[in-house]
Amino acid sequence: MELPRLTAAAALPEGIGPAYDPAAHGTGIVHIGFGAFHKAHQAAYTEAALARSGGDWRITGVSLRSVEPAAQITPQDGRYTLIERSAARTEAHVIAAVSRVLALPEAPGEVMAALTDPACRIVSLTVTEKAYGLDRAAQGCDPSHPAVKADLKAPEAPAGVLGLLVRALSLRFAAGVPLFTVLCCDNLPDNGALLRGAVIDFARRLDPALAERIGAEVAFPSTMVDRITPAATDETRAEAARLTGFRDEAAIETEGFRQWVIEDHFPLGRPDWEAAGAIFVDDVAPYEQMKLRMLNGTHSMLAYAGFHAGCRYVRDVMADDDLAPLVARHLAAAAGSLPQLPGIDLTAYAQDLRERFRNPGIAHETFQIAMDGTEKLPQRIFAPALEAARAHGNLRPYAFATAAWMRHVTGRTDDCAPYEIRDPRAAEIAGRLVGKTTAAAIVAALCDLPGFMPAGLQDHRLWRALLTDILGTMLAAGMRAALEMERQQATPGASQV
Repeated sequence: MELPRLTAAAALPEGIGPAYDPAAHGTGIVHIGFGAFHKAHQAAYTEAALARSGGDWRITGVSLRSVEPAAQITPQDGRYTLIERSAARTEAHVIAAVSRVLALPEAPGEVMAALTDPACRIVSLTVTEKAYGLDRAAQGCDPSHPAVKADLKAPEAPAGVLGLLVRALSLRFAAGVPLFTVLCCDNLPDNGALLRGAVIDFARRLDPALAERIGAEVAFPSTMVDRITPAATDETRAEAARLTGFRDEAAIETEGFRQWVIEDHFPLGRPDWEAAGAIFVDDVAPYEQMKLRMLNGTHSMLAYAGFHAGCRYVRDVMADDDLAPLVARHLAAAAGSLPQLPGIDLTAYAQDLRERFRNPGIAHETFQIAMDGTEKLPQRIFAPALEAARAHGNLRPYAFATAAWMRHVTGRTDDCAPYEIRDPRAAEIAGRLVGKTTAAAIVAALCDLPGFMPAGLQDHRLWRALLTDILGTMLAAGMRAALEMERQQATPGASQV
């Protein structure tokens, strides 16, 4: 017999339901990019804030393209089960901080009404870098990006992030409505400033006066976020049913750890996110760099190497005698590239990361982490590698990670089942690799990919030699042979070049 659907009226087991009356709290946040990470991170922080301090801070979620998030959660009155898994226990909490979810393709008018509602004081975003339409070099927007191009042509009916924000701010200006704070929560360096530059540039192309007002009056605080959140599966939904007694099509699972560092600049106020441990600072950049290089950089390395060594999940990587030492090596190299932070022990942080990667309750797929490498590697791998090159430091950990990515984007299946190269530049990469079969030719083609690798690495002889050597082993003998060779290099006292 099918279980009843989770709704606001569901009689939940003690300790699982919300610790406050959701109906007594209004909506003050619109979140663009309503997906698994937001449900596990910002919405969970907001749930804790509402439980401790109240306030009109519930969330209207917006899905830019897919109608599925709204279809899953609307029949559940915005409720969903958040399953937190640690090595010691599994816990469930039904989150009630979300008041509704809208799909932009189905309800563009409702989305704009939510963005222009005076009650909306924060617009937060988790859409991944490729959805913003950024031009990093120009510190603005990329007019050739499909969404940017379309919204510049029809600004009154936006479908992209920049178009939505600029249209909503324009309407609020015209109506004399106070301006919301724009809170980027994607893994981008200095994400608030990046988004601010893109929004202003987009607005300038439509109305210079509007751009000037946005630059002078709208807050774009930067953030650093961290919580491993795998994609939901049938097992996730089955576990939610077991723990709550109700069918939940929107259930999500995550690790017990969470971290949120936020620049404290919210002119219209904010929830009491400290209730769940958020840290408010004047400068997010040092924390962001720590996370990008240690967590994210190591994640990228182990994803490419692990996928081609037969490790489906991150936890499998940590149980692998060849890969686990390389995780430790990469964490140590990344930590060595960072300054000391007040209140942060980098050695302890590295140990915490290893324990999180080992978590048997989190099924985080290496193939999922391996997507969008051209957008991730510059900050995670190339930035510390360039510093190491300039300081005549150890390049090998970063070269191994890069060679593993190069192996992955060749698309060869001699050490794995057929797979899709999920990267926004996949077609361009495939075109550059036509007829390239040797490691040297592949390295040359990918090092020269426009706008990808910094010049200080592109023309660095030792860097390219390391890439060619490591990739050559991966192509000729397979990833497992490359791992065995690399493990020997990672042994204390071994040569690191």
